[in-house]
Amino acid sequence: MPSLNDIRSTYLDFFQRNGHRVVDSSPLVPRNDPTLMFANSGMVQFKNLFTGVETRDYTRATTAQKCVRAGGKHNDLDNVGYTARHHTFFEMLGNFSFGDYFKETAIPLAWELLTKEFGLNRDKLLVTVYHTDDEAAAIWKKVAGLSDDRIIRIATNDNFWMMGPTGPCGPCSEIFYDHGDKIWGGPPGSKDEDGDRFIEIWNNVFMQFEQFEDGSRRTLDAKSIDTGMGLERIGALLQGKHDNYDTDLMRSLIEASAHATSADPDGPGKVHHRVIADHLRSTSFLIADGVMPSNEGRGYVLRRIMRRAMRHAHMLGAQDPVMFRLVPALVRQMGAAYPELTRAQALIEETLKLEETKFRTTLDRGLRLLDDELAKIPEGSALPGEAAFKLYDTYGFPLDLTQDALREKGRAVDTQGFDAAMAEQKAKARAAWAGSGETKDAAIWFDLAEEHGPSEFLGYDTETAEGQVLALVQKGAAVKTAGQGDEVTIVVNQTPFYGESGGQVGDAGIIRTETGEAHVTDVKRTAGVFLHVATVTMGEIQAGQGATLVVDHDRRGAIRANHSATHLLNEALRRALGDHVAQRGSLNAPDRLRFDFSHTKALTPEEMARVETEVNGFIRQDGAVSTRIMTPDDARGLGAQALFGEKYGDEVRVVSMGTLEGTGKGTDGRTYSLELCGGTHVARLGEIGLMVVLGDSASSAGVRRIEALTGQAALDHLNAQGTRLAEVAGVLKAPVGEVVERVKALAEERRALANEVAQLRREIAMGGGAKGGPEAKEIGGVKFIAQAVTGVSGKDLPALVDALKTTVGSGAVLVVADTGGKAAVAAGVTADMVEKVSAVDLVRAAAGALGGKGGGGRPDMAQAGGADPAKAPEAIAAAEAVLAAL
Repeated sequence: MPSLNDIRSTYLDFFQRNGHRVVDSSPLVPRNDPTLMFANSGMVQFKNLFTGVETRDYTRATTAQKCVRAGGKHNDLDNVGYTARHHTFFEMLGNFSFGDYFKETAIPLAWELLTKEFGLNRDKLLVTVYHTDDEAAAIWKKVAGLSDDRIIRIATNDNFWMMGPTGPCGPCSEIFYDHGDKIWGGPPGSKDEDGDRFIEIWNNVFMQFEQFEDGSRRTLDAKSIDTGMGLERIGALLQGKHDNYDTDLMRSLIEASAHATSADPDGPGKVHHRVIADHLRSTSFLIADGVMPSNEGRGYVLRRIMRRAMRHAHMLGAQDPVMFRLVPALVRQMGAAYPELTRAQALIEETLKLEETKFRTTLDRGLRLLDDELAKIPEGSALPGEAAFKLYDTYGFPLDLTQDALREKGRAVDTQGFDAAMAEQKAKARAAWAGSGETKDAAIWFDLAEEHGPSEFLGYDTETAEGQVLALVQKGAAVKTAGQGDEVTIVVNQTPFYGESGGQVGDAGIIRTETGEAHVTDVKRTAGVFLHVATVTMGEIQAGQGATLVVDHDRRGAIRANHSATHLLNEALRRALGDHVAQRGSLNAPDRLRFDFSHTKALTPEEMARVETEVNGFIRQDGAVSTRIMTPDDARGLGAQALFGEKYGDEVRVVSMGTLEGTGKGTDGRTYSLELCGGTHVARLGEIGLMVVLGDSASSAGVRRIEALTGQAALDHLNAQGTRLAEVAGVLKAPVGEVVERVKALAEERRALANEVAQLRREIAMGGGAKGGPEAKEIGGVKFIAQAVTGVSGKDLPALVDALKTTVGSGAVLVVADTGGKAAVAAGVTADMVEKVSAVDLVRAAAGALGGKGGGGRPDMAQAGGADPAKAPEAIAAAEAVLAAL
């Protein structure tokens, strides 16, 4: 029985033998389609090839593409675990032709793979074609020998694919497998087509038309092929299963869940194990591709999936976090095919453990609230939308998690009420879910790249170069000239200017032609084209002119120093904190550097000092910074660090810096920092000068941020600190080296003086001591001393009360103070009298007379405040009234 790993390899090897380039799966976060939240099919990374705005050095490709459908338009989350073939994460096997071959080749390749390579019984296969696609039907009949009743013509859009309202489109031909009459269901197109007897295993899309806004179509000059076959579906079929969750890969994850929870994998908790196994894959791959749990956008979807799995683990009786313990089982199954999973294993485990630990603290309370709300409504009634919103808003339960919990009770949610309560938040989420990737007006840059080729970057070796102005763009349209004062984007054939990417900001500088000059304020890049954002400062710039390009040297030097220091900082953090540290973002600007990294708690002063000392040690080492070009796999084989989710080409730059004294990593065993990086760097580490860490802070959940300075900025910072220290020393009239001890002595002296002043104030308030104090009177059988004082604070009153309690011996005392426009009052009762009278009762009565409320403390000592210190006599009288009533 072939494993899913075997099936994946067989598929890719087959198409490679048939002239296809095996292309790595693209990241789950699309880079070329702003409308998608996650990659949901194999064609996503090839979209620009199909639309014709991009070309590559191959016209045939095959992939095993990781896909997620759990948010936005494509959302299978609610069905996962309850059906045989729904997943949040799945692998799509595909073969693609970009104007190379069409139906006459695609259909025979599919038939040969299924019947010969995979050995499927051809008598069990049938196909669908679009009802007007006589060409595809004829090819199927010729190649496969299928009878007319096994070539089903479908007249609906189920068999006609469109990229959108306009653009490439074409008919489909789906391949189905007949599981036999023992299983209910009818063939596609029949009234029983929703049954499980006939299962679709492959879809061939024949892109042969272009659709226009008026509904008309034209035949494409370059017809293309886009196919897709779910690995889980074909895997179940080849392993003799009718349920994707019974395949070897999914079964291994289910058994890992059963082992971790001590629950039978096929018992009453079967659905829970299936949910956990599926969600383990989607969450792990999303984290590996740079998505972190958050409250909006992709991070919100990730958190929903996590929490759904964690609730199911809770229902299996798990008392401790489970998900992170299952990651090694996933890596064993899929790490070879997707090495990013192995590289991110430590980060995945830590993120899952942190999220589950946090969520479990609220899960029990949330479920209790759900039960309480259900108890308030009639049996079978839907949960009110307001209650579902409360679960979301208070306990972080997404709506689908509440629905999932109610599903097992046979109940539903009033979704209209929930939607009303959530309208504002959902609007915000929809805006965030619009996706990232290339901008919508990127077509013009693709057009320029097609016409002239990508810009050539010369900035690794020079800051000055000659080039040709290929285009001038204003407000999304090409123009011939740009005059003085115009803001314009300038595209040249080659440039020393670095375009913003990888955390490094774009360069600034000057572009000069024979007729004018422009000040470049920023540089970006799209589709391989460097976009120089500039303002014409003199004359005019014309398209087609030759140009001299000069980068701002000082600014570039400061950026280089910060970028190289960031590499050293990254490695120092990993060594100080652990291998879970991974770059989550950075900023390398001329004035500072900022580095975001995966870590769950603030750095201690000792950790911060260790990191800063280590980085500066390598700066002083002044080793050469070397760069090599190699394949991504070779670079990672050397241990090079890569930014998760970053899209790398066939070749990458590997930047090495720092030399270890003992055994380390790297090609010679002594390299300190080894990273994949396309940015600019210093030639030698000594050019950084020094690095000063300003501190760290929380950037987002599970992510910390360090800010630091290098070079002149660091020196200026230290000089400013030194100047302030010298000023302090001057004020203290002490050497700089003695400032700390002198400040400590002054602080201690100040505390002593403050205590002395407080004591004097109390003595003055008491009339110079006990002899000058008030006389005690007996009220209600209790000796009572009361006194109104000024010039003391509320915190001085307890000491005054204690002094008067000593004077009275046995009884009660009250002190009312004018604290400068406000009143403070304190009462005390000696230990032998607290059974008879409480200081709290006395102080509350007095506070009411002073215009205050409440007051509290112990029976032997209580305090309160008031608004009117002039009411001191009334306050004393109120306390006396309490005693008189005893």
